[in-house]
Amino acid sequence: MSRSDSEKKSIRNGDVQRDDFDRNAPSSSSSSSSPMKKSGLMKLSSYVLALRPWSLSGSLMPTLLGSTIAYKYLDNEEQEFNYITLLLTIFTVVTVHGAGNVVNTYFDYVKGIDNRKSDDRILVDHILTKDEVVSLGAYLYLAGCIGFILLASISPAKMEHLALVYFGGLSSSFLYTGGIGFKYIALGDVIILILFGPISVLFAFMSQTGRCEWATIYYAIPLALNTEAISHSNNTRDSESDKKVGIVTLAILIGHTASHVLYAFLLFTPYIMFIVLTLKYSKWFILPLITLPGAFKIEKQFRSNDINSVPKKTAKLNLFFGCLYVLACSLVHTLPYITKR
Repeated sequence: MSRSDSEKKSIRNGDVQRDDFDRNAPSSSSSSSSPMKKSGLMKLSSYVLALRPWSLSGSLMPTLLGSTIAYKYLDNEEQEFNYITLLLTIFTVVTVHGAGNVVNTYFDYVKGIDNRKSDDRILVDHILTKDEVVSLGAYLYLAGCIGFILLASISPAKMEHLALVYFGGLSSSFLYTGGIGFKYIALGDVIILILFGPISVLFAFMSQTGRCEWATIYYAIPLALNTEAISHSNNTRDSESDKKVGIVTLAILIGHTASHVLYAFLLFTPYIMFIVLTLKYSKWFILPLITLPGAFKIEKQFRSNDINSVPKKTAKLNLFFGCLYVLACSLVHTLPYITKR
């Protein structure tokens, strides 16, 4: 066979192979759209992860509790419980909480607190950029403000009263690590106790009823203590790394032994309160005690110094504990200290 014939045959074979490849290969549009879809989903999941969804029960449960107390309080024909108000209240509170988590992520990274061993790795592992985290926080605060405006337009509460509680909570969520940075001067625990207890419960109650009922603070105490247990266990776990960068938390000030005692106090005091309420008022208050065995397991793990997963486990306990507490309040015929309107 001559050289020219050989070249022609080679070219023909190459054309056939290329035709086969072109027929079997996916189109350029489909091959490019798949990575884009995957990238979009990954980015969305990164934003969700930045919110620390496992911690959102800390604001959701007090909101549901305040709404439940309002439901019992409004047990009459003059004023009905508004479920749209409930949804707007949940949206407003949770978005502000999520924004606070994002602000916490940003300032912990900027101040050099988060590192490769930290639980929050959003910025450490470059999952999101600093600009993306800042934008996410701004959008969440904006969403919270929009939710508040819609809520205030349908709530029977006076605008100035509702705004005082709302903006008090919003500013506290930012100042926890931003601005003054209460977390870094051993005052973060105070903010957690107030924000995820009385403030959230009162805000939800006021949104439904239009009234300020200070007795709701009594009902906020068990959830506030339980939520503070999440924060305290997190600070205890990070005490060594926090100490290296020069910030001060309550866990650093009192040391590990006293931190364990405080954690046990925060975790088990609500159960003692429910035992008293059960014996004195209603058998339904015994429902949250279903979670007591789980609390003992988490406390034992805290005592063993293997506390890396304790904050998330405490948050999970808080979710079930809060749900049973809200259920108990809804089943009780008359809530102590709360007079029906």
